[in-house]
Amino acid sequence: MNYRLKNIVVAVALAATAALLVTFYVANYRRSVQQGEENVTVYVASGEIAEGTSGGALADRKLFRTEQVPQRTVVAGAIASPDDIDDLVVAQPIYEGEQITKQRFRTVQEEGIRAELTGNVRALQVAGDANQLLAGTLKRGDRVDVVASLKYKIAQVTGEEDATVAGDTDRTASRVVLRDLLVLKAPPTSLAADKVSSNVGTSSVQLAVTDAQAQKLFYVTKNGDWTLQLRPVVDAADSPDSVETIESVLGDGLRPAQYAQLYTGRRGR
Repeated sequence: MNYRLKNIVVAVALAATAALLVTFYVANYRRSVQQGEENVTVYVASGEIAEGTSGGALADRKLFRTEQVPQRTVVAGAIASPDDIDDLVVAQPIYEGEQITKQRFRTVQEEGIRAELTGNVRALQVAGDANQLLAGTLKRGDRVDVVASLKYKIAQVTGEEDATVAGDTDRTASRVVLRDLLVLKAPPTSLAADKVSSNVGTSSVQLAVTDAQAQKLFYVTKNGDWTLQLRPVVDAADSPDSVETIESVLGDGLRPAQYAQLYTGRRGR
């Protein structure tokens, strides 16, 4: 084989090798591109989602939808399931069409009281003294009942229809008017120190109530005596509803004769 022929053979071999390398590179590049173009499921906002919205409410209110997008366009932190944000709260507004990512959420503890208000639940702040507010005992997250004592009148009526006489009877009754209210903010522990020093100061407690419960609580605090009672943390139960008056307090457990003596002044038989 002469020198010229050898050069031709070498050139052809190099060209073939180069062609193989180019083909291999193109094939690999095509596979990588195709892999990047593979469609995956992402969750996007179906409308603007306001700050403070709970993650659990997104599904209930149909605030997101699923879309198929190329894998290479998936935003970092995009959720793989609604369960990823179920216990979180929206920290920044999420706009329509935007992929939902965990970076836009924070925990309920980081969000504070607003995260616990949904639907018809409201936060109501009530002022009271250390005894009423269980100062030094009550903590955020506790559950309480409201016990109230209210004055009212019973009209003394004659035998004639709709006729009344002077001297309406003043009565007082007490009962548990609200149950199982969530404490959003407890009174400061410094209020308990005032209680110990007999200088009973005043402070406030924030409770989570429905809008209907708020009316009852506000009425009680403005028109009667009231106090909070702490519920058990585990296995709390409620006695049957009842109302206490002078008759029930003094007459509870008495025999008929004793009851008659108490309320008529005459010893019964």
